[in-house]
Amino acid sequence: MGGGGFLMEPENPLLDEFVLSLARSERPRVCFVPTASGDADSVVAGFYRAFSAFDCQPSDLTLFARKVADLRAFVLCQDVIYVGGGSTANLLAVWRVHGLDAILREAWEAGVVLCGISAGMNCWFEQSVTDSFGALGPLNDGLGLLAGSACPHYDGEGERRPAFRRLIEAGELSGGWAADDGAALVFDGTGVEEVVASRRGARAYRVERGREEPLPVRFLGD
Repeated sequence: MGGGGFLMEPENPLLDEFVLSLARSERPRVCFVPTASGDADSVVAGFYRAFSAFDCQPSDLTLFARKVADLRAFVLCQDVIYVGGGSTANLLAVWRVHGLDAILREAWEAGVVLCGISAGMNCWFEQSVTDSFGALGPLNDGLGLLAGSACPHYDGEGERRPAFRRLIEAGELSGGWAADDGAALVFDGTGVEEVVASRRGARAYRVERGREEPLPVRFLGD
């Protein structure tokens, strides 16, 4: 998700409902991972407020004050892993210290739905554009489950689009995927299956040197 979900659109549940629809269980186990925000209590509370309205089993995984001893068992029993926004660089560093990066790859291969907003979009790709270091710039050591680069908030933050295109043109990022706030790229394995949106006009794009291609979008509302 380039932006949206309960973190940005608390009155619009369309993207979160869509995420749950992808789960392999009728009453899915949904784990929120708030590492990118430093495990902020307010963000975790927002997750529980939002997902208590759905027929699911919500939980959270904090790592700054870690409470789960067996991360692998805990993660692999989930149906959905939902990653919040914040610092992509800090998220990756903390995950790697705890070994969560390898566990998430195993979960992905086992069919667990992996999703997220902003940093929670960036993390799955090889590369991304991030403000983790201050000014927007390239980050080249993502988890690499998905090839290429990523850019969230494509229409929501004025500098994102020009920065992403500039970095790709300069060869600092490989070609990749961009998503507006309210738009989500849906990957089945490593290929894009579709783009969905919680608001009309939200788009996603394939961006390469000299080319920005808008992708077909399915609006999730009526």
